[in-house]
Amino acid sequence: QVQLVESGGGLVQAGASLRLSCAASGRTFSRYAMGWFRQSPGKEREFVAAISWNGGTYYGDSVKGRFTISRDNAKNTVYLQMNSLKPEDTAVYYCATRDAGLGTSAPSTYAYWGQGTQVTVSS
Repeated sequence: QVQLVESGGGLVQAGASLRLSCAASGRTFSRYAMGWFRQSPGKEREFVAAISWNGGTYYGDSVKGRFTISRDNAKNTVYLQMNSLKPEDTAVYYCATRDAGLGTSAPSTYAYWGQGTQVTVSS
């Protein structure tokens, strides 16, 4: 049974940084793509970043140049380093994994999801 547990969210001021972590269990972590999505009230779930099994990365337009996704296969963990945070980054951030090795931006292509972690950026 695949399980994903996010951590690292919190309340910060605009311009600050946060690092989210997502610990995975239940299968061979290194074989599968991982992604980060976010959702704020009244909005659809938005693609943030993805990383493929081979380390290839993809980013949503709104976070390019500010966020960095990475993975540590030895720790079965994926990270999202968020710099220069803005109030519009406020959302619940979800970690997800596919039943495939290549990352994508479509939430429907991800099979397993974590419970989410709240990120709030004050102005």
